[in-house]
Amino acid sequence: MTPLVATYSIAACDLEAGQWGVAVQSKFLSVGSVVPWAEPGLGAIATQAYANPRYGPAGLALLRQGLPAAEVVERLTAADEGRAERQLGVVDGSGRAATYTGEGCIEWAGGRTGDCYAAQGNILVSAETVDGLAETFEATAGRPLAERLLDCLDAAQAAGGDRRGQQSASLLVVERDGGYAGLSDVVVDLRVEDHPRPLEELRRLWGLHQELFGETPREDWVPVDGELRRELEERLARLGHEGPLERALEQWAGQENLEERIEGADALDPVVLAALRRASG
Repeated sequence: MTPLVATYSIAACDLEAGQWGVAVQSKFLSVGSVVPWAEPGLGAIATQAYANPRYGPAGLALLRQGLPAAEVVERLTAADEGRAERQLGVVDGSGRAATYTGEGCIEWAGGRTGDCYAAQGNILVSAETVDGLAETFEATAGRPLAERLLDCLDAAQAAGGDRRGQQSASLLVVERDGGYAGLSDVVVDLRVEDHPRPLEELRRLWGLHQELFGETPREDWVPVDGELRRELEERLARLGHEGPLERALEQWAGQENLEERIEGADALDPVVLAALRRASG
């Protein structure tokens, strides 16, 4: 039998930033392995309830043909004999959105759409959960997409959430060349597979992700003057990294997965400086 992904989710985009993403929480093991799908410039898809995971790749293929979100939903569900028990949200490359809830989905079930988002859920305490997703997204315009999606999940849970409880959560955001080293389209792909408070754990992972892969504006970097240079050399030597400062710093940063925040040794990202001070005591 197709897995019952009783959940709430939001598929959304930030057209100005060129980002598309999906955030989801469910009383279901590893919800991030089933629900979220996204491709930069094309759109984002959430498939749930008695989920049909093929809606993900098939929906992206339809978006690749230039079809709008509403037509993608119509084509996917029309071709699926199990559509009465499916739930689906789609946002296309232009920010148009559509959501679908089959008549066989377990109450409360339904969805809302607006500019650049599709919010939906099933087996919820009430419609207020989906309202929390939608209203929070609308109220947070201008902030980074990943942060908005996390806020949406928190608001939905505060409004009641999945009436069976919590278990897993996921955050996926894509952007053309916006991921690791500019060589990946995946900006963030975080999953909490099984946890009593998955949204809290997802927030913790997001904080770690930002520490490792976030960006501090260059004007906020700390100039490495003579005094700071001596401090850095002493701390790095304490950790077993000696020799020219730039090389020692690169070696340590690579060991700590902070290499994306290093660029020479004339100035230092304050996140890196704080991490080095913690590590060296």
